[in-house]
Amino acid sequence: MHLVKRIEIIANSFELGKILDSLDKSGVHGHAVIRNVAGKGLRGTAEDLDMTMLDNVYIIAFCMPEEIKRVVENIKPLLNKFGGTCYVSDAMEIRSMKCVASL
Repeated sequence: MHLVKRIEIIANSFELGKILDSLDKSGVHGHAVIRNVAGKGLRGTAEDLDMTMLDNVYIIAFCMPEEIKRVVENIKPLLNKFGGTCYVSDAMEIRSMKCVASL
């Protein structure tokens, strides 16, 4: 087991490509995307939006702790410009690093 940082982003699906490009530029090459996310945040509810381009997405990714500063530096300007939110927390990865290197 080893410590990693969990990155969770909720944003407008219209900006998904920019966010994924930014993660990739930061060195985070793996992610999962869940589309059509609804909920209630600071801007109210998103359940009533009928237009696909206004749907929210949930992006989850992981990186090594020493990489998180670069991720935040790349993601923060996008979220400030286009909206959305990002959470960073500690997590433990149980997969062996030796297995990852051999893939």
